[in-house]
Amino acid sequence: MREWLRHKLADRVDVDRLLADERFVYADARPVGGDDDYAPYTFIWFHRDLRDEPEVPGQVVVLHRDERIVVVDKPPFLSSIPRGNHVLQSVVVRMREQLALPELSPAHRLDRITSGVLVLTTEQRWRAAYQGIFADGTAHKTYRALAPWRADLQLPLTIRNHIQNPRGSFQVEIVPDAPVNAETRIELAEQQGESAVYRLLPRTGRTHQLRKHLHDLGIPIINDPIYPDVLDTSIDDFSHPLQLLADELSFIDPVDGRPRHFASARELPLTAEA
Repeated sequence: MREWLRHKLADRVDVDRLLADERFVYADARPVGGDDDYAPYTFIWFHRDLRDEPEVPGQVVVLHRDERIVVVDKPPFLSSIPRGNHVLQSVVVRMREQLALPELSPAHRLDRITSGVLVLTTEQRWRAAYQGIFADGTAHKTYRALAPWRADLQLPLTIRNHIQNPRGSFQVEIVPDAPVNAETRIELAEQQGESAVYRLLPRTGRTHQLRKHLHDLGIPIINDPIYPDVLDTSIDDFSHPLQLLADELSFIDPVDGRPRHFASARELPLTAEA
């Protein structure tokens, strides 16, 4: 088991130390011994050490709260859920403690560097119903993005194509002639000198969809660390927030049938302290 754990985890944790401290355990909570025979199809559990996470600037603003959902206005750089290098510095961990809601969990995705409206469910019993409206596309989202101004770009327009996320790549790619799985309507909201605010209405929610679609139009979103080029930026560098805002969200409540509409109070250009 020691050799298998080293093979799987040596680049992420100190396997020998965790074994010595009996921090690897089987499903029945028995400690894993380094000299135990390798056992295929066996679950091993452990808690890794957390790094010292710098506090992410900006406030999580509660836009709405009721028995079933909490709607927040998320700042840039704050992860929606605890994962990877961002555990304590996440919306879920912050708001579970702040609101005393231990089962609080997001109903949909919002990238760590994207700001704006995020819906969370207060208890696990509500989660499937609200996740469903995002999974089936009945939730209507409006984003705003600050990007270069192109006088020759005829707007509004709708982009439809097939986005694929290659394994091991930071960037997604377009697959020509494949069935459409990504659709975005792009409108001009306001010109600001050499930049412009674009209103984005996605009908689908593929990874990096909005960022890729604007990049391919020659108007990559300002401060995007992946498009057009993957930048070597520290995960704790909060100085250049992505200028992409999940601005509005509307849907029919899946529990009581009421129309719901929520809007961010943030304005472009976004700052890290907003």
